[in-house]
Order: sequence, then C-alpha cells, then structure tokens
Amino acid sequence: MGLALVHGRARAGIRAPEVKVEVHLGGGLPSMSIVGLPEAAVREAKDRVRAAIQCAQYEFPARRITVNLAPADLPKGGGRFDLPIALGILAASGQIPAEALRDWEFLGELGLTGELRGIDGALPAALAVAGTGRSLLVPVANGAEAALASDVPVHTARTLLEVCAMLGGRKTLPRATPPPQRALPSIDLRDVRGQTQARRALEIAAAGGHHLLFVGPPGCGKTLLASRLPGLLPPSSEAEALETAAVQSISGRGLDPTVWRARPFRSPHHTASAIALVGGGGEPRPGEVSLAHNGVLFLDELPEWSRQALEVLREPMESGVVTISRAARQSEFPARFQLVAAMNPCPCGWAGDISGRCRCSADAIARYRARISGPLLDRIDLHVEVPRLPPAALRPDAPGGEPSALVATRVGVAHARQHARAGVLNARLDQSGTARDCRLGSADQALLERAIEALHLSARAMHRILRVARTIADLDGSTDISQVHLTEALGYRGISGSAEMGAA
Repeated sequence: MGLALVHGRARAGIRAPEVKVEVHLGGGLPSMSIVGLPEAAVREAKDRVRAAIQCAQYEFPARRITVNLAPADLPKGGGRFDLPIALGILAASGQIPAEALRDWEFLGELGLTGELRGIDGALPAALAVAGTGRSLLVPVANGAEAALASDVPVHTARTLLEVCAMLGGRKTLPRATPPPQRALPSIDLRDVRGQTQARRALEIAAAGGHHLLFVGPPGCGKTLLASRLPGLLPPSSEAEALETAAVQSISGRGLDPTVWRARPFRSPHHTASAIALVGGGGEPRPGEVSLAHNGVLFLDELPEWSRQALEVLREPMESGVVTISRAARQSEFPARFQLVAAMNPCPCGWAGDISGRCRCSADAIARYRARISGPLLDRIDLHVEVPRLPPAALRPDAPGGEPSALVATRVGVAHARQHARAGVLNARLDQSGTARDCRLGSADQALLERAIEALHLSARAMHRILRVARTIADLDGSTDISQVHLTEALGYRGISGSAEMGAA
C-alpha cells in the first residue's frame, strides 16, 4: 500500500488556495477515481495522466488508485492538477522519491505525450506560494508570467520526464525570469488641439481619481482625450501592477508579461452585455471593470449602451469590488477603475452647435439623454462639454497642446499630497475623510448649499463636488479649499443638474 502527498493550487477568483493532492494505491481491481469536488476537466485527468506516464517510460500501477483533492468542499477545475496527480501516482508507487515533493508546488496540464502545457492563473498561484517557503514548478509557457512574483523561486519544465529527473536528482531545471519590459506606443496629450476646458478636466480627473463624462458633437476629440488619461497617471506601484496582472492572468485572455506594469485602458463596444462588463459565467471570470482595475474604463456612445449594462456599474464605481455569486461558489474581483464616458448631446449629435444644423425636437433630446439614469450620472464627478473646434485650430501649423509629461508631473505632485494627507486619492475618501479634508469657510459653504438647491443635486453629488474642489486645491498647491476652487468644481456639475439628463 502506497501513499503520497503533492502540493498544488486551485483558482478561486484572483485567489489561489492551496490544494493537497493525496494519492493512495490500494488493493482491488485496477481503477482510478478522483474525489474532492472535481469538475469535468479534472475528472478527465485520469486518461491524460495514464498516457503521459506511459509515454515517459514509467509504469502506470495496476492498482486501485484513489486521488483526493483536499479541501473537499473547494471546487477544482481545469487541467492544472494533471502534473500533481501524475507525480503523486509515481511517488506512491515508489518510482520517484516521495520526500523530494515536500518543498515544491506543481501546476501544469499534461499532454498525452507527457508534454507540459500552460494553464491560466499562474501569477496568482505564484503570489500565493510566496508565503509558504516552497518553490513552484510550472510549464515553460507560464514561466515568464509566474516569475513576476519575485519573492518565490519559480522553475520551468517542458515534460513530465524532466520533472521526474529533477526530483530524482539527475537534472537541474532552469529558473524562470521575468522578460524585459516593452515600451508601449507613445500617446501624448500634445496631439489634442484646443479644448482647454476638457484638458483641464482630464488633469483634474487624473489628479484625484475622479470619473469623467465628455459631452460633445461627433469628431470633437472626446475619444482622443480619453485615450490620453493613462499617460497622465503616475506609474503603477509593484503591488498595483501585480494585482492588475493577476486579474488578466485568470481572465482567459492571457497576460503579456512584457507590459505588465502598464496601466490598463479598456474600451469595450457599446453592444457588450452586463456580464461582459462585470464578469460572470458558470466558472466566474472577470469582466471589463476588473480588467480595467488600477486603470481606465472608457465607454463611448454612452446612451447607446443597454440600460441593464450601465446600471451594473453603479456598485463597483462606489466599492471598487465586484462579487459574482453562483449556487456553488462566490468569486470576488477587484474593480477600482476610473470611468471616462463620452456621448453626443442629442440623437443627431449637433445640439447646441453654432452651425444650427440640429433638428432634433426637445422631446427627442430628452428621451435620448434619459437613457442614462440619474443615479449613474450622480456617480460621475466631472461633466464636461466638448465643443466642435473651428477648422483653423486643426491646421498642421496650429499650436499644439501641453505635453503629457508636464501634466503628469503636476498630477504626481497632487497624488503625493493626497497620499501624505489621507493615504488615498480624493475620489476614494469616505464620508469622514471628506468631512475632515474638504472643509469650507462659512461663505463658501453657503455658496455650495445654494448651488445644490439650484441644480437639484443629491447629497452624494455634494460630497463629490467637495472632493473635486479638494483636488483642484491640491493641483494649486493650496492647503485650504478657496472659493475659486469650489466655483470651478461646481462648474463641472452643470450638465447633471439639467432636468434633461434623466431621472433615477
């Protein structure tokens, strides 16, 4: 009778809980069973493992083989347990030394020839292994990704035979190293001509982490402005970059480890469903809001999105987290993103343009704008009108805008002030933090209250105005919020205060 224990990792959201693969060889007719809440891909591992062991010139035991994946109440999916199961069978049958398995964790899917194939979620697994004192072995396809977790020794192998040779002391496996970082194509704010107010709002949004809405006719530069926002943000810290990369690792879309430090910019099409935005599925996967974690989510043609898809944004915009609940499991994904939305002012797109070409009726404009609910607009801090530029402003010899590097320097200084004062950006201040850091003088408080009454804004909108004013003061290097800061912040809420912009 033989017994072996191998360490592996499951995937549960962006977590990678430890799984102990216990293999027992007993008497009775030859058979193999896998227990411990395995899903279909794990139950099918028995056939892949048998062929891989035989192709590696090892003996597949003609015994009653029981494989237990502990803990039993954690669902196990995918082919990630193929390698641990195969090693457990070989160790239990005495073909490789069982004691050599103690200091290792193994992940990998097996081909019928014994080839090791890549899996998803290698980076979260590597981050989880870092606190155990063990080393991690992954397929070559996952080596660069897993090596991003610098606190854990990660080694790679191409075949089951190489792993067995390493465990037997006959071979040394190479250590995985992260690839050199690749610079993304430069997108500079200098390319944006004119649009002084929109550029200012973009700087404020970057400085305080605020959500932003651009309203303007077709071709006025809304998308161009939105795409420049990531270039104004400070570089991601290692912790932020690893968390963002971990989400990408489990998304099923793959992770490019050569650009893992770049802040994400996600721009889904307006036909995307609610599940595509927040995530879901039988085996929950992250959606666009999580793939934009620590970056920017850009929604163009906002009124063309389905009402259901837009409404699911409300909770993650407040909490920064998405929780997907299913009958058998619950998965939580981070979703701390900056929303930048863009829309036309009316169905034809030309309402308010000086050309007077718009022929939309007031009712048509009201219906168009009412596609966006009041509660969603309430959560967007900055509402900015982007006018059409005169042709002369678009000439090649027209003066360019301020480059992103200069704006990013001011944004970085504002971020430093906020982190020194409260530890978070202004947009993430809670109620007590807002009351502490966004105090107004009596005259300015009276001005704010009159504006709230005149624009029919909610208490949430009032707090967001205060946070925007605090950000403007930080950009100005001011300790206190003055009337000029408050007045500018109020100017970015005029659109939401309009009765035409829809109701709750």
